[in-house]
Amino acid sequence: MASIEIQVPDIGDFDEVTVIELMVKVGDTVKAEQSLITVESDKASMEIPSSHAGVVKEVKVALGDKVKQGSLVVILEGEGGASAPAPSASVPNTATAPVEPAQAAPVSVASAPAAVAPAVAVPAHNPTTAPIGLPHASPSVRKFARELGVPLTEVKGSGLKGRITDADVQAFTRSVMSGAVQTVAGAAQNKSTGGGDGAGLGLIPWPKVDFTKFGPIERKELSRIKKISGANLLRNAIMIPAVTNHDDADITDLEAFRVSTNKENEKSGIKVTMLAFLIKACVAALKKFPEFNSSLDGDALIYKQFYHIGFAADTPNGLMVPVIKDADKKGIFQISVEMGELAKKARDGKLSPAEMSGASFTISSLGGIGGRYFTPIINAPEVAILGVCKSQMEPVWDGKAFVPRLMLPLSLTWDHRVIDGAAAARFNVYLGQILGDFRRVLL
Repeated sequence: MASIEIQVPDIGDFDEVTVIELMVKVGDTVKAEQSLITVESDKASMEIPSSHAGVVKEVKVALGDKVKQGSLVVILEGEGGASAPAPSASVPNTATAPVEPAQAAPVSVASAPAAVAPAVAVPAHNPTTAPIGLPHASPSVRKFARELGVPLTEVKGSGLKGRITDADVQAFTRSVMSGAVQTVAGAAQNKSTGGGDGAGLGLIPWPKVDFTKFGPIERKELSRIKKISGANLLRNAIMIPAVTNHDDADITDLEAFRVSTNKENEKSGIKVTMLAFLIKACVAALKKFPEFNSSLDGDALIYKQFYHIGFAADTPNGLMVPVIKDADKKGIFQISVEMGELAKKARDGKLSPAEMSGASFTISSLGGIGGRYFTPIINAPEVAILGVCKSQMEPVWDGKAFVPRLMLPLSLTWDHRVIDGAAAARFNVYLGQILGDFRRVLL
């Protein structure tokens, strides 16, 4: 019987993800491609499958552990094959491994070299308290808290051994914004200014209502995706000075071309949607107006030389945003195929973090549902997002008479710190011109 080490495969752009579910235990027999654990990033959850079949000899991770590509998940006993090489930087319970304290074996502060402070008695490390007076949180969580302006010393950790997680930071933010919790700084400010209990923002507390007084109710917990995305949306809506421009694009000719293209290629099984044309049109507009393809970094702008377009996908678990990478290098048919594959993965809950990362611009389309205009929320760190509603036939004056034209409503939301109104208007006009005559994409 050979021992087989199963490791975390490529998880995209994320350095670490959290183990939220163990799906096997010691003694279980697993098949190749059978899911072993579920991990979660700040954008999605995904299952880690076994690359081999065998019997679980050891489970090397626990709930709440942070893992990354190459981290050891389980050790199997299987027939034949040599043991896989152990990852050098992700082995649990190794004090020298570059992992966070919650994943490494507890090490007392007193175990540091005596030469550092030989005359000072240092108490043994308690993993449920913050070392040297700092909150018990990873560097990534500290960075996240700084971005939101959250005082970590006031956040109660729910992770392993009292560790503060991203979810704790998000929950604290929601509580502060609703008025249910007040920061020490906010309380001091209100006391000095005579303010109320609105957490320093002048907000009254969130209403607490016993709805059973008015009739029968049913309580359902939010899905993990909605909990995570909700906090991000709240942050983006509050921190970004967003403005929305509304416009209409004449897509009469483009829609006719799309329909004829689908008829001609019916046997191929590839169905081209208007969203595929929109993605290519947006790439052309982003090239002409590069500030829309940028991100703020302090007092500087990062101009991206890539064109990764996210598109919002409606799923049973909530809204998810898969990303078409390098859309400028792909044709309409290839984009259509990728969109179909990614949308199916989103509905099935199989999207990987890599497939939801790196977008430089996002399109949120409600064309299949209806509506006229809306104000989409920018997906930070992007600086703009395009909302699209259902097209409809309208009478349009051509200078001599009213003629029926198929008009597509466009809602462009942009970050006023980066973009001004004139640039936004030009972007929308240029985008409408491309959709009205798609040959402009070639110019």
